[in-house]
Amino acid sequence: MAKKERKITPAEKARNEIFLSVSDNMAENGFKRTDLTIGAVKANVLSLVVMLPFALAALIIFFAVNPVDGLETSSNLKKYLLLLLGMIILAVIHEGIHGLVWGAFAEGHFKAIQFGVIWSLLTPYCACCSPLKRWQYVLGSAMPTLVVGFGLAAVSTALADPLMFALAELMIFGGGGDFIIICKTLAYKSGGGELWFYDHPYECGVAAFEKQ
Repeated sequence: MAKKERKITPAEKARNEIFLSVSDNMAENGFKRTDLTIGAVKANVLSLVVMLPFALAALIIFFAVNPVDGLETSSNLKKYLLLLLGMIILAVIHEGIHGLVWGAFAEGHFKAIQFGVIWSLLTPYCACCSPLKRWQYVLGSAMPTLVVGFGLAAVSTALADPLMFALAELMIFGGGGDFIIICKTLAYKSGGGELWFYDHPYECGVAAFEKQ
């Protein structure tokens, strides 16, 4: 049975038209395109696996610094609502950080940045419609998890705040998809030619353009 493909949104179609135009222009200038992508569902599953060691390490450090008997561990509806609200706010901040970093480097800057949500997968995203150097793409991919994941974990550990730490752990897991794409980007073996990376318009991943 053929694999059923996800129906792309109008915004993704528009980005794909730009992407195909850039691809054609790159090809005319001697660049070869290599797609480094992964299915969104697979990425969501693998992200839990690849980020588990980091989340466990953060958990061990938190309780090593803050013994359980010294923490406020009672729970109520208000705390669950705060957790949910915090997740939504931090998810928005996560994508915003992607946009801030990529926009600082992209041609056209923030005009090249688009935000959206794949509602069928409940997956928010930030897309950059401009080629970036490898280090620029990796930095923009990693920064949200470094800030709202590991950074927030460090702050919550210092403040002995379990609720804030729970949010940090969720953000660490939420950065798993970015981590997978970073690995793909860093693992790409360049032949030594001019190299650019372009955020894929509708798949989870990036396209590499290398001068032949």
